[in-house]
Parts: sequence; C-alpha cells; structure tokens
Amino acid sequence: MTLWETLRIALRYTLAFGRGHLSVFMAGVSITGLILGTALLLTVLSVMNGFEREMRERILALVPHVTVHTPPDGGEEYGLRERLEALPFVLSVSPFVSFDGMAIRGRDVVAISGLGLESMPSPLPDMVELPKFENLSGVVLGDSVAERLGADAGDSITVIVPPRGGGNRTAIGTQRIVVAAVVDTGTELDETLSLMSLNQASVLAGINNGNQQGISGLQLRYEDPFEVEQLLSQLRQELPPGSYATTWRMTHGNLYAAIQLSRDLVVLLLTSIIGVAAFNVVSALVLIVIDQRGAIAIMRTLGATPGNMASVFIAQGLIIGIIGSAIGCALGAALCTALPGIVASLERGLGFQFLSTDVYPVSFIPVDLRGGDVLLIASVAIFMCVLAALYPAIRAARLQPAKVLHQDL
Repeated sequence: MTLWETLRIALRYTLAFGRGHLSVFMAGVSITGLILGTALLLTVLSVMNGFEREMRERILALVPHVTVHTPPDGGEEYGLRERLEALPFVLSVSPFVSFDGMAIRGRDVVAISGLGLESMPSPLPDMVELPKFENLSGVVLGDSVAERLGADAGDSITVIVPPRGGGNRTAIGTQRIVVAAVVDTGTELDETLSLMSLNQASVLAGINNGNQQGISGLQLRYEDPFEVEQLLSQLRQELPPGSYATTWRMTHGNLYAAIQLSRDLVVLLLTSIIGVAAFNVVSALVLIVIDQRGAIAIMRTLGATPGNMASVFIAQGLIIGIIGSAIGCALGAALCTALPGIVASLERGLGFQFLSTDVYPVSFIPVDLRGGDVLLIASVAIFMCVLAALYPAIRAARLQPAKVLHQDL
C-alpha cells in the first residue's frame, strides 16, 4: 500500500466526504475537542505572556533596577556615582529623592509616594508632554491619585511631608503645589505616583547637605534587570559606610513570581485539556476500528499487511492533530487579537472595570501572542494525537483477513 493510498483511506475515515458516518462523526468530535483545547491554551498563555511583558517593559521601565540609599551627600566624598557608573552592565546612574506623605484637596486625602528625579523616566514622554522636566515647578500625579483627589492638570493640591532623619527640618513640611500633569501608566504605580523635579522634592522632603540640597540615593539601571541579584554582591563592594542597596525584586519580586507561577499552572492545566482531547482520539479511533472491521478485513484479504492497516490509523491521528491544532491556533490567534477590544467593550457596556490597579498590576488585558508558542502548542497537540492513535492502530493491525473471519463463522 502506497503512502497516497494510506492517506486517502485515512481521509475517508476522517473528513465529511467519507462514507462511514460513525467514523466521520467520531473524528469530528475529536477535532472539535482539540480545537477548543488549543485555542483556549493559546489565548490564556498569550494573556500570561502579556502580563510578563508589561512587567518587563512598563513596570520595570519606571521602577529602578537597583536603589542605593546614601547619606544626603550621595557619597560624593567617595566618588560613589563615578564608581557605580564604571561597573559592568550598568546603563545609567541617577540621583533621586523619595518621601512618603499625603496629598490633600478639599476634603479628599490620599497617601502618596513622592519621587524627585533629574529627568523624566523614558516611558513617560510618550504619555504626557512636559517641557524641561528638571525645571518643573509642579507635580505629576498618577491617574488613580488624581482621580481620588478630583484633581486635573492646573489644579492645586497641598502636600504634607513628615520630618525625616538626615535633614535640617524638624517640623512637618507643608507646601501648595500645582498639578503639572496627570499620567496614566496603566499599572499599580498609578496608585501612589507623585513625580517632581529633584530640586523641588529635596526642598519638600527637607533633605539638606549643609547649604546644598541633598538626595536620598542613587538609582541604577542595568542592561538586564533579571541579572541584578547575581551582580548585587559586586555592587555592594563599592558602597561606602552608611549606604545600602535594594533591588526591584525586593519590592516587586513577589509580583513577578506570582505571574510566573500562574503562567506555569495555567499551562499545566490547559495542556491537560489537550491531553483529554487526545484521549478522546483513542476512544474515537477504537470505535472506528470496530465500525470498520469488515472493510479492514477485506483490505487484509486484498493484500494489505498489518503494518499498512496500522499506518492508516496513525495517519488518521496525524490528520486529526493537524486539522484540530491548525484551526485551534488560528481561532486562538483571532481571539487574542480581539480580546482587548472585547474586554474594553464589556467594561463600557457594564460600567465595571474588570482589572483595577489596586488589585492587579495593570488595569487592562495585556496580550502577547508569540509565534514560538503557536508552534509549540501545535507540535504538542499533533504529537499527542499521533501517540493516542497507536493503540487503535495496533488493534486494527491484529484484525484477520475476511477468509479467516468466514472460517470462524
């Protein structure tokens, strides 16, 4: 039996133009289960990839990879900034001022995390226009902070900052500040973000270094933020007494670990769904073997070998796997493309936000469809279907020619 004849018989038992009604129905059920499993797995996996991508490109673009906390002079006596810039894999070193306080407007009070920088973080210029950030006299508020205060660009708020060690101020600091802009990063950072220029934040926080304005420390950005733990020991050797370093994993590491764990569990769960669909292929092909016993016996009488009959049902499992995974991946890719729009439409129609940054890391459904995932899911589905076809193929190979069946009767 040639390869073309094997494929032609397998296609007759699988597609609608075959004459065996039961075989076509069972093959259709198997293909449908495989389509649903692969489409669902690809969609959910793409969403989890989206969360991971937003963690890398959005949250870690705003959060420093390593924070070196220093005295108000920033380790200037030791040339700390220059020494840190000379370390391998360090892209940039910049001073910052941080403080915790409260923002008040009317009767609304919101806790804020003030942050003063020399320049605006790289993702923000695409979200808001601010001329000469270093000379900014106002504050940039996160969308959630501004919403709870009922404030917009041009409005004034009162910022209250308690006294802190290392400064000359012993009383609570209060200052009236104009909201320069409201930025929506779409992440949990919007819940407390209050961004301002370095000089303004230094005055507001009361950090003084003699007659000069001081800083809270230095922020470092690495080429690969996921290598910070391995490079931390080398960094600590450069720190003078009174300084210490923290990494983004200490503040946002649990979030990243939760995303990775959820991704692994979802992949395991939905892969088992494909396994159930493959098990359905076993039962379907066994029923087809039973239904087509007469046809198999006739083909054996005409000269087909047990290997030929086994190859027919292995080919049928391969066809089911290819058709089911191809349609399922196409359906999953289409669903991934449409999912953000579907969720946004549902939120507008229901007046309810499914993801909120006070609970989730981002306020939208992120989707990252990767070609590697499509190939992997399709390959696994096809392999499992071929594997599932082995037992029915062995049963078909064991059926005897028609003359032997006649003698038994």
